[in-house]
Amino acid sequence: MSRLEQLHKLRAADPADADVPYMIAQEHAKTGEHAEAVRWFDECLSADPAYHYAYFHKARSLEAAGDVDDARATLRDGFERARDAGDDKAAGELSEYLASLGG
Repeated sequence: MSRLEQLHKLRAADPADADVPYMIAQEHAKTGEHAEAVRWFDECLSADPAYHYAYFHKARSLEAAGDVDDARATLRDGFERARDAGDDKAAGELSEYLASLGG
């Protein structure tokens, strides 16, 4: 059974767990399936809008797919949520990435 198959099995067992869709998204991003990765990052963020690193990696997939405007918007949203939650490390990384995209 592949890692992706194992993750989907875990997802079926606990659909509310935000970690599993994040891991599924990462698997898709690793293979260059960025549209599918974005879909799973959205699933993760739907389950837990405070999953700050999902914004970062979603933006990476969007950028890789050539959608820099949506990547910037994702980073802005993630930055605001991380800042409001007091997660300075995530806010800083999101802000640096955003700056690198000219945002």
